[in-house]
Amino acid sequence: LLWEFPWETDFEVNAATPLVWAGGDDHPEIRYVFVTSGYGKGCALVRVAGSAGAFEARQVYHVRGLRGHFGTPVRVGDHIYGFDEQMLVCLDWRTGKTVWKQSYPSELGDKYFEGGTTGSPTVDGDRVYWLGRWGDLFCFRAADGGILWKLQLTDLAQAPVPTWGFTGAPLVHENLLLLNVGEAGLALEKESGKRVWSSAPKDAGYSTPLPVKRGNEWVAILGNSESYLAVNIKTGQEAWRFRWVTEYGVNAADPIVSGDQVFLSTGYGKGAALLNVASGTPEVIWKSKVLRTQLNPAVLVEGHLYGADGDTTGQASLKCVELATGAEKWSQANFGSGGVIVAGGKLLALSGSGELIVAPATPAGFRPVSRAQVLGGKCWTAPVLANGLIYCRNSRGDLAVVDVRKK
Repeated sequence: LLWEFPWETDFEVNAATPLVWAGGDDHPEIRYVFVTSGYGKGCALVRVAGSAGAFEARQVYHVRGLRGHFGTPVRVGDHIYGFDEQMLVCLDWRTGKTVWKQSYPSELGDKYFEGGTTGSPTVDGDRVYWLGRWGDLFCFRAADGGILWKLQLTDLAQAPVPTWGFTGAPLVHENLLLLNVGEAGLALEKESGKRVWSSAPKDAGYSTPLPVKRGNEWVAILGNSESYLAVNIKTGQEAWRFRWVTEYGVNAADPIVSGDQVFLSTGYGKGAALLNVASGTPEVIWKSKVLRTQLNPAVLVEGHLYGADGDTTGQASLKCVELATGAEKWSQANFGSGGVIVAGGKLLALSGSGELIVAPATPAGFRPVSRAQVLGGKCWTAPVLANGLIYCRNSRGDLAVVDVRKK
């Protein structure tokens, strides 16, 4: 364990992933970690400095009163964009002082969870785009928060609000703003908000549109309540659709694309499938319940998938599955609903109970080279690797950092 920073929030709810960045060429030994939570906890900037394994973490500032949000904050330049229950807030990253804020009326929406915002803003040049849970779309001026334009998408597109609200972040692509609104998305001119194309007024899913280039055209893959589908970003014309019904309509995990193949996986016992979409009509290569990624998607490394199989209500396993065949290569029991990332050919896996495991990403077997109980409590967030340091967090708000740099 390199260092640990206590961060306790009511009900042990810390859902937003911390932001991490280096101090720059003049201070390469410094790392900054920005953490934020709801229930009135607020946010803080933690400064981590040191060398040769001797690091010290100290709080630079703590901003209180930012409540009820689950979205990840975004840092661009000198600013951090985050949320209150009914407010987009822009902070100076060095001091935590408010640069500007814009509020709007919005219901908490605490159906089966604590409620509040669930998405993230998108920053494009001098503009910030934000889609609220109930269809409020804003285009802010990044410098001062001035509203350049705003729309209510349930009126514009006549699209219903999904059960847990709109969640996917806006996607900026060339001159368009693409949103997971309606059955197959909605595209606007990013400068004016003028509608370019829209889709049928049916329930959207919870994923962010994923851009993929096909020949000379760009398509976006997104999930609605009953399917995953791809649409031409410029025209909205549907390229393909595959029916995929998950309990409660929760098609939330982003798909994984490999050439002409698309891998889908969701939780609640649904399972996974590998599709070939080259012809424009998805063909099932294989389909099974070998991998059911409820929270964090799997990662693809040299033809093999690594991810957590199972829901938060059970003891999920960490698995390796061959992409081409769906064959299970190995399974490690009792991993829990943690997350996995890959770097340098190694799995960096944080279990649901806070054990950090480093192991070669190989189908030959699960053979950890290092493992340590870095946290306790509930850990549902994938670890973050930045500049040789692994950042881990739990639901209590504890933040642990492990040094994996070469000595």
